[in-house]
Amino acid sequence: MGLASLWVSDRLLLPTKPKETFDGDPWPEIFATVYDPIEMLTFVAARTRKVKLGTSVMSALFQNPVTLARRFATLDRLSDGRAIAGIGQGDFRDEFETANVPIRRRGRGFEEFVKAMRAVWSPDPVSFTGDFYNIPESRIGPKPVQSGGIPMLLGAFAAASLERAARIGDGIMPAAGRSTTIEKLSQTINNFRDMVRRAGRNPEEMKWILRVHNPLDEEKATEPPSVIGRYTSTSRRRFAETQGAGHRSRILRHESSGPSSNRHSTSAA
Repeated sequence: MGLASLWVSDRLLLPTKPKETFDGDPWPEIFATVYDPIEMLTFVAARTRKVKLGTSVMSALFQNPVTLARRFATLDRLSDGRAIAGIGQGDFRDEFETANVPIRRRGRGFEEFVKAMRAVWSPDPVSFTGDFYNIPESRIGPKPVQSGGIPMLLGAFAAASLERAARIGDGIMPAAGRSTTIEKLSQTINNFRDMVRRAGRNPEEMKWILRVHNPLDEEKATEPPSVIGRYTSTSRRRFAETQGAGHRSRILRHESSGPSSNRHSTSAA
């Protein structure tokens, strides 16, 4: 098919009486059955040779950092270095309640989680000491194939999340909802690049991968082109340019939420 990357999403449950809406809308029915993302990507890894395999995004705080780091490293080994770890800190109170994790752990706790995962991927012996997570000095494997560890892209759109990703991530995965415009996305990317510079890092070494929640149905569109319609050609062109220049690619990810959607797999430009 010629895909550069393939992405799977993550959801813990579909509450029948949710405490919050999903981006102002009812929760999509597809959330009632969501296959585990890393197991799905491992299945794909066995049947492909080159396509990058990413999560978009896993709610990290519902996991243990050592366990999640080992699972991603296992995927990276079995795919010969094709894994991308897209993770976020979680959104909804129903999921935090189910995972028995306090929602106030977001922010500082998520930052510590990321650092603990990177520690697991570093050379043995591994150790980590924090306010939320501790790893006694140990040998922990497997280690990723990719030098320096698996690329870690953080779900981010708010200023605090972008600033955190600029300091500790390898890029961001903003999500485009109903109220998202090209102008807002452009400003978000520009702000992120400025934050990366202030953190003493190189913006050109960062990835940004856009997730678009775009309903699909059989009716012909009567409205002006949506975010995904206008962004696809730009994203494909930029991807080709960055590939040719030897820079890291910026990839569009389309996540459909309508009745005709595929529950698990998506394609990238």
